[in-house]
Amino acid sequence: MFAGASRVTHPIWILATIWLAIFTGLLSAQEPLPTERDAELRPQVLNPVEQDFIPLPEYAEPPESVFLTPPLRPPGFTGRSSVRLSEESEFDWDEWGNDFLPRADRWRLGMPAWDRYGKGHPFLEESPYVEGNWWDPYHQNVLKGDFPIIGQHTFLNLTISDQQIFEGRQVPTPTTPFESTAHPDEQPFFGDPDQYFYNHNLFFSVELNHGDGAFKPADWRLKLTQAFNMNHLVVDELAVVNHDVRKGTSRFRTDYALEEWFLETKLADLGPEYDFMSVRAGSQFFSSDFRGLIFSDTNRAVRLFGTRSGNRDQFNLVFVDQTEKETNSGLNTFADRQQNTVIANYYRQDFLFPGLTVEASYHFNRDQATFLFDKNDFLARPDPVGIYAPHEVQAHYLGVAMDGHIDRYNVSGAFYCVLGKDELNPLAGQPVTVNAQMAALELSYDRDWMRFRTSYFYASGDGDISDNEATGFDTIFDNPSFAGGQFSYWQRQQLRLFGVNLVNRMSLVPDLRSSKLQGQTNFVNPGLQLLNFGVDGDLTPKTKLITNVNFLWFDQTEVLEQYVFQESIANFIGTDLSAGIEYRPFLTNNVIAVGGISALVPGAGFRDLYDPLVGASRTLVGAFVEIVLTY
Repeated sequence: MFAGASRVTHPIWILATIWLAIFTGLLSAQEPLPTERDAELRPQVLNPVEQDFIPLPEYAEPPESVFLTPPLRPPGFTGRSSVRLSEESEFDWDEWGNDFLPRADRWRLGMPAWDRYGKGHPFLEESPYVEGNWWDPYHQNVLKGDFPIIGQHTFLNLTISDQQIFEGRQVPTPTTPFESTAHPDEQPFFGDPDQYFYNHNLFFSVELNHGDGAFKPADWRLKLTQAFNMNHLVVDELAVVNHDVRKGTSRFRTDYALEEWFLETKLADLGPEYDFMSVRAGSQFFSSDFRGLIFSDTNRAVRLFGTRSGNRDQFNLVFVDQTEKETNSGLNTFADRQQNTVIANYYRQDFLFPGLTVEASYHFNRDQATFLFDKNDFLARPDPVGIYAPHEVQAHYLGVAMDGHIDRYNVSGAFYCVLGKDELNPLAGQPVTVNAQMAALELSYDRDWMRFRTSYFYASGDGDISDNEATGFDTIFDNPSFAGGQFSYWQRQQLRLFGVNLVNRMSLVPDLRSSKLQGQTNFVNPGLQLLNFGVDGDLTPKTKLITNVNFLWFDQTEVLEQYVFQESIANFIGTDLSAGIEYRPFLTNNVIAVGGISALVPGAGFRDLYDPLVGASRTLVGAFVEIVLTY
């Protein structure tokens, strides 16, 4: 139909010819000269700065066409480079040609000056290309390990942290009616419950490590952390701050400790994906599971650790040779505690479900027979109950734990079984074999900016104090983050009961031991059952709300009945209500403000233990504010 010259005039050919002409014109068109308006709109980094060109250093002799501009300054506080400039002389111009320019210090590569918003980089606003200062830990800083201090692989990290806790609380407080009382004619056995506590820790930490930053584990690491402490306690009854009633109702103490000191070195690379095995020896922090349910402490230890399968698996083997804790500050001393703990655990990520990590662990704790009065003249070891004779405790903990999510549901849990022996338990008055269990499970669901949680905690209790079997579960040195953690009244407060603690500060288990810091584990105890409901909310990117309701029961009460010589004690302890706020004004950990308020509404079991002769136990309240400033 289309023949001869008619093919040239076909519409398709005409359109193709037009598009070809346009495309060829675009390729050959020259870029128009920039106007003054274009220069104002273009970001400063894209506006070329006219400057004089300087030749390369004398030791390099490239072709005449290659020149260097004045060196650009890298962002942040870099300090001085220790890399020798002579390393640049090794650059082979014949091999690399004119397209490459050597830089001896690869960490301090310069960047063009740029102020994106034209505000002069305000301190409280985040923006790129900030020129740092030595006192600024928020941006890159050689003192914070962002640039090497020696060569290209050795980094220094200085950390100064100031932690202050202001706490007001109400706890059951005896009046010492058989000695003297703080107020004339005071007759009730339990007196004024009001207390005020202030604790101030100043930590100064120096860490030197050798490696390549975050790309692979450090080849070696050296760390020292000094701690300075002030603590002040004010109460309204005697024989609380000290066993001697003449010491009054207030106590102020100071303390210094070398809290952390260790040397770490890598022993071997276990694979091409940066898997490794390292050893760390000295005083160091270690938590043996996800929630700190069994052991979580800074103490003297040797730790062998590493990863496998491209960091999918992690393992730890730890030997802890505990040092004695200072009674009031809780810091380490150099005195031997005569207690040893062996911990082995193995983590597996993405177990059955992507995002779910499981752990298998083994703990062995040997607490030798010792005798100790603490710094406030109270008997700490053995527990001042029953026959209170020095005795050795050996316990083996076998456990599994998990933490992560299954699809949109968050899951965290643990199960432990402990077996062992107590040579002479003070409450039982005889040697006992240990066989106790603990289980914890938390389920939560995230909905936009809120998280809805529910959890259950079980620690078995001893139902027969007269047999030779101890079935009450106890921990080694726990610091649980579970069911409210530090915001919960039950976990935060130390509730005294005739020389021992019904529950210790920052603990979940009612173990009837003299002190978590200096006392011995006690497997003859009432145990606990806890049901929790909580809601967390990210109110703003800087502010988080944590709320919890805990219902508490003793698992068994026979131990308590014999201890306080009471015929019947109910199981229900009470209802623990708590709310807390966490505020991070700079969206980092440099400034953290935490506050909380909690209350324990007594149940029948709590009233059976703490009711006064006249009237009933009232609701107990605690509140605290914690401020942490870190450089």
